[in-house]
Amino acid sequence: MKKLFFSLILIITAFSNATLKAQQTKPADQIVAIVNDRIILKSEIDNDLRNYIMQSRNYGQQIEFSKDLWYQFLDGAVENYVLLEKAVIDSIYVEDEQVNRSMDQRIQQLIQQAGSEQALERAFGKSLIQLRAEFREDFREQMTAEKVRSEQIASVDITRPEVEEFFNSIPKDSLPTIPEQVALSQIVILPPAKQDARLAAREFAETLRDSIINHGKSLEELARRHSDGPSAPRGGLLPMMSLNDLVSEYSAAASAMKPGQISEVVETEFGFHVIELIRRVGDQIETRHILISVDSSELDDDFAINRLTEIRDSILTNEDIKFSDMARKVSEDPATKSSGGKIVDPQTGERLIPLSRLEPGLYRAVLLMDEVGTISEPKPFNPNNANSGKAYRIIRLDKQVEEHVANIDVDYDRLKSIALQQKQMRKYNEWLEKTKDEFYIEYRVNRPETANKEMN
Repeated sequence: MKKLFFSLILIITAFSNATLKAQQTKPADQIVAIVNDRIILKSEIDNDLRNYIMQSRNYGQQIEFSKDLWYQFLDGAVENYVLLEKAVIDSIYVEDEQVNRSMDQRIQQLIQQAGSEQALERAFGKSLIQLRAEFREDFREQMTAEKVRSEQIASVDITRPEVEEFFNSIPKDSLPTIPEQVALSQIVILPPAKQDARLAAREFAETLRDSIINHGKSLEELARRHSDGPSAPRGGLLPMMSLNDLVSEYSAAASAMKPGQISEVVETEFGFHVIELIRRVGDQIETRHILISVDSSELDDDFAINRLTEIRDSILTNEDIKFSDMARKVSEDPATKSSGGKIVDPQTGERLIPLSRLEPGLYRAVLLMDEVGTISEPKPFNPNNANSGKAYRIIRLDKQVEEHVANIDVDYDRLKSIALQQKQMRKYNEWLEKTKDEFYIEYRVNRPETANKEMN
């Protein structure tokens, strides 16, 4: 089991062990390892392992507790602190806005899993503000450790002869069967708000602005009560961010103000904003805002369907119009627009995606496609980056590879990715063992040989 996996598990489960963390201050707790002046408690390893087992079972994996697994988690915690100590020496730091963004994304995932913000708060017995405050530094530490690790891995590359050597090292009777795979592209259109829903959202934003300007209400308090954005629990606070990292309408309005001023109602792709500029340093600004989004049940679906139908007809009837060119020109999905609509495997980043890993909507579309080049009718789906939570798309089958035994010609990219990962981990582990010599590391428990070998 790779070290990298155990180090990343702390990021994945940082919030979901809140209740367990509260129990770590038992008087009988035991120090199991020390890295410089950082101590690792037995309860911390117990909690992380318990959490990992629970998470795995939620995904259908029946993993049981074992001493070897416990010691592997201990080694992972030691590794994490080594990376943090190395970050101090090398002046590697994660900015506040990066931490806040990562936390916001994780909280939104947890809210979706729980069903609502209120359900999440009930589950943890704490407000979202308290959760953010409690785990901000935990998140920063994990992101810092990952930054150190990524810098080491990023410098490792692999040549074709190395990939061929890796492939040739696999016994012929052990070559895996590669399942059927497809390469797909998409053009996405977000349905605009119906006029009455858009008007209602703007009027509510205007009312809130009036309460601030003319009746002395606090934007911070109104944001907590009414904002639809992920920053609502922080009173609408967006920490120092580059103007380039904000949507253009928002950054233009905020940068035109003086600190303390309140903007007019500003419309962006996310809805309607009331913005307060807190401070500006160069091209970075700190703001608060209230976001009033448009009711997603009041969207003009017919507009998106008709637009995509027109685009599809144009591509199919005019050979000079390319799917990829239209995607770059009109698609409203930022993740695929610049690449001409190309969809990649979220797990591997590869273009060819096994059918078993396609999201249900894509899988159903592929089943209806007879040959490469087929373009689907407009289909609804729920993209992660659409504020409305709903969009429509047409899908093109770019390539189809039938099930086959792995070979270097057809599967070179996949084999290269596997071989590169193995080389990266080998080089990283070598670097880590040398780096450990720079720090004082003491284990207060005896690690079994199986755990030592597994982690090396």
